[in-house]
Amino acid sequence: MIEKLIRKEVKNLLIYEPGKPLEEVKRELGLKEVIKLASNENALGPSPLAVQALQDALNNIHLYPEGGGYYLRRKLARKYGLDISEILLGNGSDEIIRMIVETFLNPGEEIITGDPAFVIYKIACEAMGGECICVPLKNFTFDLEAMLEKITDKTKLIFIANPNNPTGTMVEEKEVEEFLRRVPPGILVVFDEAYYEYIEREDYPDNLKRIQRGEPVIVLRTFSKIYGLAGLRIGYCMASGEVVSALNRVRQPFNTNSLAQTAAFFALDDEEHIRKSREMVKEGKKYLYGEFERMGWAFVPSEANFILLNVGKKGRSVFQELLRKGVIVRAMDGYGLPDWIRVTVGTPQENEKLMQALISCV
Repeated sequence: MIEKLIRKEVKNLLIYEPGKPLEEVKRELGLKEVIKLASNENALGPSPLAVQALQDALNNIHLYPEGGGYYLRRKLARKYGLDISEILLGNGSDEIIRMIVETFLNPGEEIITGDPAFVIYKIACEAMGGECICVPLKNFTFDLEAMLEKITDKTKLIFIANPNNPTGTMVEEKEVEEFLRRVPPGILVVFDEAYYEYIEREDYPDNLKRIQRGEPVIVLRTFSKIYGLAGLRIGYCMASGEVVSALNRVRQPFNTNSLAQTAAFFALDDEEHIRKSREMVKEGKKYLYGEFERMGWAFVPSEANFILLNVGKKGRSVFQELLRKGVIVRAMDGYGLPDWIRVTVGTPQENEKLMQALISCV
């Protein structure tokens, strides 16, 4: 009965598989200590400034949040040199991706993205009756030239994850400039910059200048990664006032809760926490790269806080073996990479435990 009621676009959708929660793994396997290196969270945790602000805000949770997130949007606008009308908040970047697709994609129209990339692009597209054109990566990186060749009169949106999840690679400013010059009018290009704060390279694209020039681009960023607020689900996008106004037509009232807004507002001020988080990831990658090379394991150098690792056999079986040892990573078979796993860079102690567990099962 229920099956007949489901929209045809929904019936065949992939179900997003999140990383296993710590407590669930402990309970299932009877383990006392488990480390989670599966979801690219900040191993240092949230900003202390954000935690204090949350404690102070608890007495007001009987009140509805500020509907449009005015104060956080104003702070973000000042930080990035934009107008407040060019900022929109979301319940994580996932919600904003869905809002973008709901706002601009008609049934039968197309989006273009890389493969593999963040699976929510495809899910959001197909839920709206669109077609997702997935272009294979080149050297684990978005192939912008090949994506240009896939543009048709049905193309409405292009999603570029930069750095890309799950590969950790990025496209540079020069490539993006040439790419955008050749994208026909009437197409919006979405840059998903969830890992922007971890970037060290000087040639990373400056997409904010494109928004300031009024170009048809949308930039997504999040408080879930380096800011350590994944559990509160808050992200934001930056785009022209015209684009943000359109997105607000499908945005749910009170879509970001008051605690998330408060924590994000104060986390923005905690430069020391950001510095420590960057340094931890930088040193962690240096250690893990050295260990992977010592073991002769292939991996993809990353611009983010995770590393894609070839384990030389079925990644799903390695994932299961690591799980029994109290280490949660991400199997990549669902991304078309059956011999690979993705590991988040953790604290020095967590990285050492990961290596000990990997060596015993690879």
